[in-house]
Amino acid sequence: MRLNKLQQPINSGFNAQSTAQEVIRGIDLSGKTAIITGGYAGIGLETTKILALAGATVIVPARSLEKAKTNLSGIPNVELQELDLMNPESIENFTEKFVASERKLDFLINNAGIMWVPLQRDGRGYESQLVTNYLSQFHLTAKLFPALKRADSARVIMVSSYGHQMSPFNFEDPNFENREYQTLAGYGQSKTACNLFSVALDEKAKQYNIRSYSVHPGSVYGTDLGREEPIGLFIQMGTHDESGKIKPEVRAKLKTIPQGAATTVWCATTRHLENIGGVYCENCNIAEIDNGQIEHRYDEPSTIKGVQPYSIDQESAERLWKLSEEMTGIQLQFDVK
Repeated sequence: MRLNKLQQPINSGFNAQSTAQEVIRGIDLSGKTAIITGGYAGIGLETTKILALAGATVIVPARSLEKAKTNLSGIPNVELQELDLMNPESIENFTEKFVASERKLDFLINNAGIMWVPLQRDGRGYESQLVTNYLSQFHLTAKLFPALKRADSARVIMVSSYGHQMSPFNFEDPNFENREYQTLAGYGQSKTACNLFSVALDEKAKQYNIRSYSVHPGSVYGTDLGREEPIGLFIQMGTHDESGKIKPEVRAKLKTIPQGAATTVWCATTRHLENIGGVYCENCNIAEIDNGQIEHRYDEPSTIKGVQPYSIDQESAERLWKLSEEMTGIQLQFDVK
């Protein structure tokens, strides 16, 4: 196993309580362009607001244009475009249009994601969490690479999750064709894939001054990510009481949405990472490697931290890259202007 020696906390000046607005204070993004998938809800919406108010032009791709239009109302510097991450043709149409415009892309924030869904497959037979949370992001990033190169100093942010600790990537059966489907295992391997992709992308793209990061937003209250989870799971995890209500002492320790968006914004804009890439970050810092010394408790959100070595292993990252090319039929062309 080969790990990035830079995967260790630094003195960032921020912490788990820092908000996205605090992180970006004093930073002017005028003239910068960002694409944020899922940028019209939850922490994605907060990320859109913060970058746009700092002067960046933010393109928000959305499957539900009406919902996105409503949520983005009143935010300056925002462009709304259609994109369905479960549809490879839709990704092709979106990326071809953007690249043909000859605009540069300073920030690509792969924020969209799904969780706790029943077994669903796309038209190719691929499992939906793997597609939405990872394969579509691989596709999107590969096709937008010419625009990232034009920026001359771009950053790609993969919004991952502590959920990567639920499962390594299953190279033998990624689409649950020969094993029983478990939704959390599907979610976990999709987020492990995000981490591994970030490792490989950074290694390949840094020659063009493009750096990549994966991010755990934290345990955040108020998003709709867990809307399909059976309440029994929450009760079993110790976060909710028998009536299905979140325990007040747990609620008080969860991050707000502005705090949940902070690490994404930090990774996109901080000078602390100018010469660092391919790392997994949390709490506005580079995360520590979890070597089995951290006691994780879902009813104590501050313990939901750390990165599993298997999800940042450079050899596994290269193996996943090759598999992703095979599954999508897409090869990232590093020499394309």
